[in-house]
Amino acid sequence: MALSTRCLHALLAVLLSAGAVPPASAQEYPSRPVRLIVPFPAGGPVDAHARAVQRALAADLGQPVLVENRGGASGTRGAALVARAPADGYTLLVGNATTLAMTPGMRSSMPYHPVEDFTPVIQTVMVDYVLVVSPGVPVRSVGELISHARARPGALSYGSAGIGSAQHLAAELFQAQTGITMAHVPYKGAGALASDLVAGHVHVAFADQATMMPQVRAGRLRVLAVGGARRSPAYPDLPTVAEAGKLPGYEAAAWQGIVGPAGLPSPIVKRLNDAFRRVQADPQVRQRLQAAGLTPVGGSPDEFGTYIRSEIAKWTKVARDIGATVD
Repeated sequence: MALSTRCLHALLAVLLSAGAVPPASAQEYPSRPVRLIVPFPAGGPVDAHARAVQRALAADLGQPVLVENRGGASGTRGAALVARAPADGYTLLVGNATTLAMTPGMRSSMPYHPVEDFTPVIQTVMVDYVLVVSPGVPVRSVGELISHARARPGALSYGSAGIGSAQHLAAELFQAQTGITMAHVPYKGAGALASDLVAGHVHVAFADQATMMPQVRAGRLRVLAVGGARRSPAYPDLPTVAEAGKLPGYEAAAWQGIVGPAGLPSPIVKRLNDAFRRVQADPQVRQRLQAAGLTPVGGSPDEFGTYIRSEIAKWTKVARDIGATVD
């Protein structure tokens, strides 16, 4: 005997409550293009990651993946866009240390809460930084830079990808630990910063390898050290800032990760986490990432959420200790 429509609905409700039938959103996801919001202009490390995984991620998800650059306000404009988006998995943020940890620690007000307004998906990469100077600066080591700057307070300028960015905080921490004073020149992105470094309009920068090392190899910039806690596998002969400048504990490195709006359903989070892990394990994608100075990480959504909270606490303390604010 045929079941009535009411009976069918009742049976489906029972099956759903028992977990026998996955929710429709999980079954169908994704059924249309997925947007990756890069909250910075093209040319920087966040954009480099999105472009490196875009094609393979689209193949894994079975839908187009669209990379959208929504720069402005040190990444907070694009991040706020994602925070306000529907929690359906079709608008994701390629977040980083700046948007999810550093800027929140330096601003008294934010257009989003880095924990409450997002759902962690996966930590994607660590970003290797280098300390570079323009050719006109007559120094060839971190020690020489410190001595040169101490003898000329305020004469040197350093550039960053914006107020509250990782480059900004890295330079402020360097100044605090060395006692030097340099003028801050914020830019809208790493590409514009690199161009002005080459031209000598700004003198010093802590920035990502992908943007700066091609200029170093071309002889247009001089690299003094790497910013991480350890030497870079890509440049093992370069000392760290900590060892070259005799600054124990100094570290300038950044990270990236994918988050969605708050309330993103767990089946969609798992689908995305699995996809990103598979994509970043692909040898060709991994090679592209490493060539851009990006070291793949991975891990679970919960691990990334815990990491974000620990980074907020860490950088809030650093900003308070050195007096770095954005407001």
